[in-house]
Order: sequence, then structure tokens, then C-alpha cells
Amino acid sequence: MAWLERFYPDVYLDSAYEIDYEGLYEQGYRGVIFDIDNTLVTHGAPADDKSIALFVRLRNIGLASMLLSNNKEPRVKMFHDKVHSPYIYKAGKPSVKSYKKAMELMGTDESTTFFVGDQLFTDVWGAKKAGIKAFLVKPIHPKEEIQIVLKRRLEWIVLFFYKRHRKGESYENKR
Repeated sequence: MAWLERFYPDVYLDSAYEIDYEGLYEQGYRGVIFDIDNTLVTHGAPADDKSIALFVRLRNIGLASMLLSNNKEPRVKMFHDKVHSPYIYKAGKPSVKSYKKAMELMGTDESTTFFVGDQLFTDVWGAKKAGIKAFLVKPIHPKEEIQIVLKRRLEWIVLFFYKRHRKGESYENKR
């Protein structure tokens, strides 16, 4: 199942809000690219106090940020208007082009950028193809459009093998 590894995240967490952004900055990261829906807020929701505070925190750390969404501009701009992060809409994820454009706009490169999203086949795969560290977070809310629900079923299979792979790594590292 080695071909599945192209979809494996580098890090898998419960929430974008539990990432150690300060620690990543200390490691040399200077930019973060975010998906919006079900990564930072529920699908279609405006920025809330928690997400606004996160972007203030990122600015205080010195991390550049970029919103990268496959949604249309009105949805992405609504979120941007509250968090004041630049954005790319209709990004065409998992195409590498938008990830590269985001890094160019932030003034970062593959070694200084990481991505945070909730979907394996768009967010994580695109980030990995672009050569950047990929954080997968659990979706905030289970209510999603039907095409995403269908993709989630396939993601469960990939995550099953990912978790099994990670357990094997842990076992090997203990030897």
C-alpha cells in the first residue's frame, strides 16, 4: 500500500488550534497556508473569535499566513474580512499551482511553509505535491456537502493505513 503514502499527512491532529505555531517558527517556518471550511470554522461560517485570535497570534509570532480555498471569492472574502489574511479563491486544490502562488505571495518557500487543512485528497495531497509540510486536522463539523461526504469514506481507508503505518514507526523507533 505504499502508493497510499502520497496522501499521508506529516502531522495529524484534532484541531488547527492545537498546533504549536511558536515552535514551528523556532524551527524556521515563516508561512502557513490554511484551508478554511471545516479547518478553521464550520463549513460556510464567518470567522469567529477563536479564528480571529489565531490570526492575531500568528502575526505576533511573525508567521505570514494565506487562505487557500476551492470556494468562490464571496465566501473566502467574508472570512478574510475578519482575519485580515491574504487569500486565493477557486484554488483548484490539489493542483500545485496555487500552493506555489501562496508561497510566492508570502515570500516563503517549501522549506519554510506548512499547510493546515481537513481533507486528504485536496489539502494534504496538494501540499505534499508542492513539497511542503502537511498538517491534517479533524473536520470541525460532520455536516458536509455530499461530494465531501463521499470523499470522507475513502479518507477513512487511507487513515486506517496511515495509523497502522504510524504504529509500525513507533514500534520500530522503540527497538
